[in-house]
Amino acid sequence: MTNNKQLIVDWRPFNPSKNMITEGTGGEPMKVKGVLQRAEAKNQNGRVYPKNVLQEEAKRYKKDRVKENRALGELDHPDSEVVNLQNASHKITSMQWNGNDLVGEVQVLTTPSGNILQELFRNNVNVGISSRGLGSVKESADGTLIVGDDFELIAFDFVSNPSTHGAFMEPERITENSDPELIKEAKQAQERQNVWNPVENRVSEIISEMNCSFKGKCDI
Repeated sequence: MTNNKQLIVDWRPFNPSKNMITEGTGGEPMKVKGVLQRAEAKNQNGRVYPKNVLQEEAKRYKKDRVKENRALGELDHPDSEVVNLQNASHKITSMQWNGNDLVGEVQVLTTPSGNILQELFRNNVNVGISSRGLGSVKESADGTLIVGDDFELIAFDFVSNPSTHGAFMEPERITENSDPELIKEAKQAQERQNVWNPVENRVSEIISEMNCSFKGKCDI
């Protein structure tokens, strides 16, 4: 590992349509399908993944992790270079390209974290998908961060609040002399955060309900 490598975390919405969520029958697991990552486009963190870089790493990840049945992810990932098995909630079962979109099928596990994730999907909660990897970045002339060809994908995690991982720009850092485009992006980020507030409340409610179910009773 080179010294200039850093943990790279990028969030994007994961909103599978109804026909992309399969409950399964006869005890089969829930499966969802959606866009895991996008190449050649500036993301929420101001980063761009060149397609050749993302293609090579997706190919390696598919061979070493997906086909080996160990492409696990966590629910609300940590800032770690490894996947914590006790927090595993899902696994990637297939990946393929659709233009510049890396689309994947995800099997939700029947682990404690996986059960929470299933309830979130069943209750139509819009969660985010967050890629976690190691690599270097290089800043272009316009300030865009280009992910280097040493990028190493660790996992795809599901998260509830992208702002906790720096996915959204912080409006209070914008001054009156800032670029109008940055101000516009900050306002849009704030609007998205306002949408996420009730989502976070619903997440807390679901977790509380499941804890009650496990304990057999709840204090009111």
